[in-house]
Amino acid sequence: MTKPKSANIVHAMRPSFLILTPVCILLAVATAQFQGLHYSLAYALLCLVGALTAHIAVNTLNEYQDFHSGLDLMTERTDFSGGSGLLVQHPHLSAQVFKASLIALAITAIVGIYFITIHGWKILPIGLLGLLVVITYTKWINKQAWLCLIAPGLGFGTFMVTGTYLCITGAINTSIWLISLIPFFLINNLLLVNQIPDIDADTQVGRNHLAIKHGIGASIKAYGIFTIFAQLTLIYLVLTNILPLASIVAIIPMLLGYFVLYGMIRLNRDIASAPKYLAANVICSIASPTLLALSLFFA
Repeated sequence: MTKPKSANIVHAMRPSFLILTPVCILLAVATAQFQGLHYSLAYALLCLVGALTAHIAVNTLNEYQDFHSGLDLMTERTDFSGGSGLLVQHPHLSAQVFKASLIALAITAIVGIYFITIHGWKILPIGLLGLLVVITYTKWINKQAWLCLIAPGLGFGTFMVTGTYLCITGAINTSIWLISLIPFFLINNLLLVNQIPDIDADTQVGRNHLAIKHGIGASIKAYGIFTIFAQLTLIYLVLTNILPLASIVAIIPMLLGYFVLYGMIRLNRDIASAPKYLAANVICSIASPTLLALSLFFA
């Protein structure tokens, strides 16, 4: 029996991937609470809505554009890469998926405009840059190797964490920029590994991310550097009392990065043949900022 249209469109949103968004919002809220700042829980929930719709927008727009470029027809999907496969099975839903992306983008923009009326124009640069990443990620950013490398971390780690912090407190400071570096490095790694199984298909449609332009060896080096930098950032922030000693617990899931790095070196472009490495990468990038946020709440 064919699923209802709504269920299919929800599938294109890739709900299991959306968990990353509340984790980033939680980290911003936890930082504000740890620092003793007055913040609005209602604003935090509104940020969550705007951030989730931004995430949905980039997922559905990616789904739509990858189908029309022919990429989805060439990709071997895994649980972690290759898109949802929705439009390959139900091409008649293409317009509906595109419409969903536009609606999600509109909601995100409305949330942003609301916060501009509350806090003024200082929120605008972060908001515009975030929207720019959403709109250009599939069509343009994926063709720029080094920008593609850091765009995921900028979108989720930098813009989402610092933007939420600004929206809920009305202020921004150096500490939140430094704290946002931790998800920045980890989320870059999340996408970096997931690109490897799709190299052949991505090349055929003109993508030019790091693994295509400079080889998988460069991706392995970048992954290792980001893994180390995430841990060094955490240690530095604890040693300088920007984060409490309890926050060092977040380094435990970060250690999974070395397991993933081993898998990348051992399997190279065949890493998708061992899903445990892809799963470990997801756990590392989600559990680390989650534990960091919890350590701030209970410090």
